[in-house]
Order: sequence, then C-alpha cells, then structure tokens
Amino acid sequence: MAEKKMEYASFINSPIGKITILADDDFVHAVTFGEQTIEGLVENNLTKRVAKQLADYFDGNLTTFDFPIKQKGTAFQQGVWQNLLTIPYGTTLSYAKFSAHHPLAIRAIAAANGKNNLAIAIPCHRVIGSNGKLVGYAGGLWRKQWLLQHEREVSQKGQTEIKF
Repeated sequence: MAEKKMEYASFINSPIGKITILADDDFVHAVTFGEQTIEGLVENNLTKRVAKQLADYFDGNLTTFDFPIKQKGTAFQQGVWQNLLTIPYGTTLSYAKFSAHHPLAIRAIAAANGKNNLAIAIPCHRVIGSNGKLVGYAGGLWRKQWLLQHEREVSQKGQTEIKF
C-alpha cells in the first residue's frame, strides 16, 4: 500500500483575488482562485516558494516559474498542459492555432485547457478565441483579461486581442 503524502497549503492575496496553493512534499498540484477548504493544512517550503514567485509575478518582476508541478490528468490532458507552457509570456494564441497539430481535437483541447488546476503557472489564460475575443477561463474572464493586460504591460509587447 502506497504511503499517503502530506498535503500543504499557502494563500496569497493578489490583485485578482485570493489564490490558494496546494502541494505535497515534492510537487505543486493546484494554484486556484477563491476559497478552498484546507483545514489542518500548513505551509511548507514549496508552497512558500510558489507564493513568493506569484507575488513577484504580480509585481512584474517574474515572467517564468520554476517550481515542480504535477496535476492529475489523462495523457492527452498532460500533453495539452505541456504545450501551454510553450506560449511565451506576454503573448496570446488562438485556440485554432494552439490546436493546429490536432485540428479535429479543438474541443477536446479546449476542455483539457479548462481542466488545468495550475492557474497562471500553466498559462491557459494565454489562449483566446480565433476572433481575438476572450473566451473560457475557469477563474472568470475578468481575471483572464487582467492577466493578459498585466503581461502585455510588463513585457511591453503582446496584446489582449488579436488584431486583423
């Protein structure tokens, strides 16, 4: 029988609301918005490291994260999440372009994007509609817009809408 890993949690207050960080001793498995029930959980060095990196991100001093991540998902979902990590900071990509390697799977790719539990760290917020509109974000479209605008301002490039 596998030994159950300890669970840890940290919170940060951000410009877009409270963020909960959940991890075990080795990996972060959730960075989510809003209140989470975490009775009995305490911080560890990993959750504190993530909280610091997120604070630096919101301050405009960090554009890439380097903490170890692992979330549960199918092989397909894992592949989608890995591909999200290739979208550069301060840029957006349409769902059509993001799924160009599997054009018939665009809905499955969008669904996998929506199952991402590592908000900001796995930048699902950088994928937008083909018409340049902001679509689908589990944290709310207002947060997606804020994150894209923040990254655009920090990087002095990118855009929140695709211009034709």
